[in-house]
Amino acid sequence: MNDRIQAHIRPRVSRRAAPVRLRLRLWTASALLGLAAFLATPHAATAQDATPSAEALARSLQTRYADVRDFSADFTHTYEGGLLRKKTTERGSVLIKKPGRMRWTYTSPEQKLFVSDGRKIYAYVPADKQVTVGAMPSDDRASSPMLFLLGKGNLAEDFTVSHAERLPGQPADSYALKLVPRTRVPEYEWLTLVVSRDGLKLQALVAKDAQTGTSMFTFTNLKENVGLSDDRFTFTIPRGADVITQK
Repeated sequence: MNDRIQAHIRPRVSRRAAPVRLRLRLWTASALLGLAAFLATPHAATAQDATPSAEALARSLQTRYADVRDFSADFTHTYEGGLLRKKTTERGSVLIKKPGRMRWTYTSPEQKLFVSDGRKIYAYVPADKQVTVGAMPSDDRASSPMLFLLGKGNLAEDFTVSHAERLPGQPADSYALKLVPRTRVPEYEWLTLVVSRDGLKLQALVAKDAQTGTSMFTFTNLKENVGLSDDRFTFTIPRGADVITQK
């Protein structure tokens, strides 16, 4: 599933020295963030004096997800373990619009841009002067997170859900829901969503990959159903950039 495009979203070891396989999984990470973002729509608050079952919490999140048309946020992305020897932190902003439109703008410490216009996916790192282009996977090739991004799928049906152990730094007034895909996927082993008890507002998304690395995304300035135009998801190939097309 477009390994070179998927690669860019995780921190890179060295632009010149890292092998291609270290350019890890852009598309899957984007889809996971898309899932997390869409779950952030305000909905009926969950009672704070009792912890709902994992299945009930998943159903509530599914209901919230269905209400969202578009979403914007600032994010912080940390990655540690796996193929990297130290913890890295990156920051940026994200725009998402159903169906399948995304724009991830990394601003620190390195500029990176990932855009999906609903048909194609573009990965651009200005320092490399290179754009990688791939087709959006069709429904029958999409993993569970992709189905959510496309407006399909179901948390309770696509994942085995359970309450996760409390994460370091997790707010006291929150739930952590662990999601293990019922059908094995190569991009990750499990996900954890952290949501507030009051309103089930998304606070963080954690993903464990096959290389035992852990990505954690935290979100601020969450805004949903803001009426994002399709123009925000148009990508123009920069002049002078090399273009690599994925089949």
